[in-house]
Amino acid sequence: MKNIPLLLMGCGGVGRQLLQHIVSCRSLHAKQGVHLRVVGVCDSKSLVVAPDVFTAELDDSFLLEVCRVKSNGSPLLTLGNFGACQVFTSPEVLPKVTDIGGLLGKSTGLAFVDCSASAETIGVLNRVVDFGCCVVLANKKPLTVSMDDYDKLVSQPRRLRHESTVGAGLPAIASLNRIISSGDPVYCIIGSLSGTLGYVMSEVEDGKPFSQVVSAAKSLGYTEPDPRDDLGGMDVARKALILARLLGRHINLDDMKIESLYPEEMGPDVMPLEDFLANGLPLLDKNIEDRIKQASANGNVLRYVCLIDDTRCEVGIQEVPKDSALGRLRGSDNVLEIYSRCYEKQPLVIQGAGAGNDTTAAGVLADILDIQDLFPQPSVVHRGH
Repeated sequence: MKNIPLLLMGCGGVGRQLLQHIVSCRSLHAKQGVHLRVVGVCDSKSLVVAPDVFTAELDDSFLLEVCRVKSNGSPLLTLGNFGACQVFTSPEVLPKVTDIGGLLGKSTGLAFVDCSASAETIGVLNRVVDFGCCVVLANKKPLTVSMDDYDKLVSQPRRLRHESTVGAGLPAIASLNRIISSGDPVYCIIGSLSGTLGYVMSEVEDGKPFSQVVSAAKSLGYTEPDPRDDLGGMDVARKALILARLLGRHINLDDMKIESLYPEEMGPDVMPLEDFLANGLPLLDKNIEDRIKQASANGNVLRYVCLIDDTRCEVGIQEVPKDSALGRLRGSDNVLEIYSRCYEKQPLVIQGAGAGNDTTAAGVLADILDIQDLFPQPSVVHRGH
């Protein structure tokens, strides 16, 4: 049985779902000859570690207790009395995480799994890469920092997986990497990479007011608690930047054109959420309605997309043909169209559920299993006859 030591950073929805997947897939992984040995779990304030990171692990009952405690909003610190573990608190967390990477990275190896939403993990990740550790990301921020930090993180590409940073569990990164590796030049990528904004744009197409659709999306749980976190476009911009950098573009977020669906004077620092929902949103209806009518007159529909080509990397509302994959998009699916020499007239289209903790965590788990060949084979004892 091949043992892969694993340390999880981030116990939010995706992190908890990942732990549940690991536990529920034990028999499946055993048939594949793999055992994921969770040696530590941390959030921004606490770290729980197995008593001996070389031989022990946090057992499944402990991992499920982590999920229960964190889903109730309690700190990891409360797990100190549950089972055998070591507990560290801030500011010891990140230094201790780095120490574990140093201990295991040069011997058995270690999979660092970042399911947080923090930019502060980049320092740890760049250090553990030097130790020979592998890094698996659902967190987009380490891939959208400065080019210097980015170049360091991706300097060992075989030891990095980040499929779930774009399109949740969809094989967007893997497909793009295969095209690039084959020498097929990619000249354009266009996609709807926000389930929230995909839903909003397809609903307003039916004549519903923009404000009504956004309010409905909020009540359905499609948006963040403050819908402006979605409507500002920054999440889509980070995904676009990750794709652009895969294509070799040396750009930062500041270099991108990012269209927000609300003006600055309606921003969170200016207008309270309740005021925005009641009074701000309705003021945006007319502009969206006019743009929909103009697109329809041109035989097109509106979608909030990322657009990457030789000269542009931008996100915002674009007109797309009604009969295209993007034009046919309904609901909260993600769609990515990749144009290259081989996919010139008919693009490679990747479509499916592009959001959700379950889907994202499944993508992370697949990434972890994809790097199993980088870990040492178990010792084999040959017995004489």
